[in-house]
Amino acid sequence: MRLGRVATDDGARWVREDDGRLVPVEDPFLAFAQARTPDDEQGGAVAGEVLAPVAPLVVVGIAQNGPAHESPVQAWLKSARTVVASGQSVRLRRDAGTAVAEGEIAVVIGKPTHGLVAENAHEYVLGVTAVNDLSSPDLAQRDPRNFESKSGDGYTPLGPWIDTESGIDDIRLRVLVDDRLVADTGSSELPMPIRDCLAYVSAWSPLGPGDVVMTGAPLSQTPVEAGATVRILVGDIELVTPLA
Repeated sequence: MRLGRVATDDGARWVREDDGRLVPVEDPFLAFAQARTPDDEQGGAVAGEVLAPVAPLVVVGIAQNGPAHESPVQAWLKSARTVVASGQSVRLRRDAGTAVAEGEIAVVIGKPTHGLVAENAHEYVLGVTAVNDLSSPDLAQRDPRNFESKSGDGYTPLGPWIDTESGIDDIRLRVLVDDRLVADTGSSELPMPIRDCLAYVSAWSPLGPGDVVMTGAPLSQTPVEAGATVRILVGDIELVTPLA
């Protein structure tokens, strides 16, 4: 199932995408807590602007999860207020040096993570989606905590859909800039498997429904400039971000 949210006159509404139709559904987190898929709501298909698929309270980034890193997996926090929808233009900061797009697999947590360990991590995951962890790596020397380098307005494009069926162990990840393929990789390239990343994070900090874990950029980083359009594909979920 491909789940997301749309803006309507009555506020944000949960939908499932069905061959281009947006079918309203009940709150998927309530359904997930009962170990079932969300039921359709009455009224038929709806129309509206597609939003970021969740409004997380917490966004966690996984660090030291690329092939060049020898350190154990670590994590850091990114402001949830930087999350924007697919298709929304993002203005790159002019005061932060080179801008880099980092295509990543984002995990959407489905329920409180008390009791999560690597072996059962999939039981806590609503699904996966695409994220573009826009970054300013030139600031890394003075900003080891990733606050300045990751905090641009709109620097976390997310979505547009949550894939609830792909699992977390074998997911393809591609990055394109202006339709040029610059990365074709996947979760198998992560030195630390996604389920181990989730176990590490939840061992230190509780997560809950709608929170997002960005699982790292294995060979999926590329410098970008204003005027480019970045596309991140996680499985068949396509996130599009024009840069200004």
